[in-house]
Amino acid sequence: MPDSALEAATRQIRAATADPALRPIVHTFFDEATFTATHVAYDPATRATAVIDSVLDYDAASGRTNSASAEAIVAYVREHKLKVEWQLETHAHADHLSAAPWLQEQLGGKLAIGADITRVQEVFGKIFNAGTAFARDGSQFDRLFHDGETFSLGNIPAIALHVPGHTPADMAFIIGDAAFIGDTLFMPDYGTARADFPGGDARRLYRSIRRLLSLPDETRLFLCHDYKAPGRDTFAWETTVGAEREHNVHVHEGVSEDDFVNMRTSRDKTLDLPHLIMPSVQVNMRGGHMPEPEDNGVSYIKIPINRL
Repeated sequence: MPDSALEAATRQIRAATADPALRPIVHTFFDEATFTATHVAYDPATRATAVIDSVLDYDAASGRTNSASAEAIVAYVREHKLKVEWQLETHAHADHLSAAPWLQEQLGGKLAIGADITRVQEVFGKIFNAGTAFARDGSQFDRLFHDGETFSLGNIPAIALHVPGHTPADMAFIIGDAAFIGDTLFMPDYGTARADFPGGDARRLYRSIRRLLSLPDETRLFLCHDYKAPGRDTFAWETTVGAEREHNVHVHEGVSEDDFVNMRTSRDKTLDLPHLIMPSVQVNMRGGHMPEPEDNGVSYIKIPINRL
């Protein structure tokens, strides 16, 4: 069966490769505390801008938040006279809190995520016993993207691709020739994302990655995380489809689906849970908002005992 969304994305990328006016400028902010890359992508002609996978600073020991990382984004946007139209989340992150609501207050922009966030909300709503007051319909977001849906960033066309496996709701947002792919892939020397969270699936991840690697070789890939592979001294978050297809240590050309699933499943069994998974998921499944305050006016993060 033809993959019409992939074909549309390919046409878009080839058009952008041929016409520099259709390529976004991308500036990245790297948060070393969570190893997260937040990308600010904009159309140089109209200054229309998307902020992708923002970070709200959180100290687990004290339970306190601060906006230093997000403030750097605000400063950059204002210095370059950009106009934020989108706050995009590639998925509900388990390793950092989203700063999207705080950034919306400062800069505007519609908050968007993949439509299958509702599946994540259903699963984790039960795990954290969020109660009936917690809406599981994605209404915390301004837009829920389905596979193949198109949008724009000023004059630059964009398309959303559903790439589940790490979580059920992962989306890749392709803006011009630049694909923001969340946690599906890491740098070629580091490999691929884990698939053992509730709702994750290594086989689906493999198929999603193969879908992304069917895009043109010159497609720019912007990653959500980097952890410095052994022997590499600097953080990195930009690569290409061609480089991943040829060199990715987990899923380069020639690696079969079964071999990948066996590798990924074995590797995931050795991994600890992310340090900030408890606060991150509870906040991010709510679109970056804290749980509703209790009767004393304070929000609380739950820790389910012996559950995860």
